[in-house]
Amino acid sequence: MLTENILTSPAVSFAGETGLRPCLDFTIDKIQPTNPLQHSDWDALATSLPNFSFFYSAAWAKVLVETYGYTPNYFAAKKTNDIHSLLPLMEVDSWLTGRRGIALPFTDDCEPLCSDGDSFKNLFQNAIEFGKMRGWKYLECRGGRKFFERVPASLSFYGHSLELASNKNQQFDRLGSSVRRAIRKAENDGVTVEISQSLKAMKVFYHLHCKTRKKHGLPPQPFFFFSNIYKHILAQNSGIVVVASWQKMPIAASVFFHLGDRAIYKYGASDKKFQHLRGSNLAMWEAIQLYLQKGVKKLHLGRTSMANEGLRRFKLGWGASEEIIEYFKYDFRGKNFVTGNDEVFGWHNQVFQSLPGFVSWLTGKALYRHWA
Repeated sequence: MLTENILTSPAVSFAGETGLRPCLDFTIDKIQPTNPLQHSDWDALATSLPNFSFFYSAAWAKVLVETYGYTPNYFAAKKTNDIHSLLPLMEVDSWLTGRRGIALPFTDDCEPLCSDGDSFKNLFQNAIEFGKMRGWKYLECRGGRKFFERVPASLSFYGHSLELASNKNQQFDRLGSSVRRAIRKAENDGVTVEISQSLKAMKVFYHLHCKTRKKHGLPPQPFFFFSNIYKHILAQNSGIVVVASWQKMPIAASVFFHLGDRAIYKYGASDKKFQHLRGSNLAMWEAIQLYLQKGVKKLHLGRTSMANEGLRRFKLGWGASEEIIEYFKYDFRGKNFVTGNDEVFGWHNQVFQSLPGFVSWLTGKALYRHWA
């Protein structure tokens, strides 16, 4: 099969050019996209790959499909009954923002899980051919710099992760002095923490989440999204909600997911009126201790905007290692990789900060499916 070799063609912006030229000596094996929800053993297959995370799980796919109606198109190269390379994609079909492939929507970091560059090129070229057939505007991969070589990133973020110690004393010693003081302050001031997998706890988190999003000038995701997280993740023992309270009043809450020996801090929220009580610090510490008991080896702290220095310092204070997460966007019309801007920060922040809460909530309910 002859195809355009997008990643190795010298016409791909490596030398500042914008077009693509055919590369007649590059042949790919035809791989059809698969739906992980149709494989009862999907998680076992995914966790057999190096660098897997919760986002490759069937549970996360269920949340995205059931909430927003996205279509799974996971490109997987198999050897006998095992997967040796994986490029997970969801098709987002929107009348507002167009049809495109994203790996994966609302996911911090989801790099292709491939054993080598040739395996990745095979999957990526198949995805490009599929995208042409489906009329995609673009294909976006979230992570995977080692596979994209000199391709320019469309967006860049900080990523932070913790290698967990063998016991809590060792872990506590790794914390920055300001974090240790914050934990002790929260304990001394009477902050309590409850770890739960209940829908009630998710509702408590969502209340704080709406407050936090308004503070940052962003609309909240619809509660239906979080109720599906409860249904497919928390209720299946693959996630937790950690709520910090003071005098029985919730002041901070966090949501974590886990798969195998890895976990991720996905969402955090708090009431800024009680920020001085350091509830978020104590909630994180209690979650870390729980995951130590569960034998989790690595806790990813999610992506952080390059402009959010406060959140970056918060994550580094836990002794986390830092990396750069880069996204790559291939534009089908221009036949080239394109760059973009982080749209989290801009003029719209002041608009959403000034809107009544219910208007912001309605906006989020209407638009998140299209933003992906």
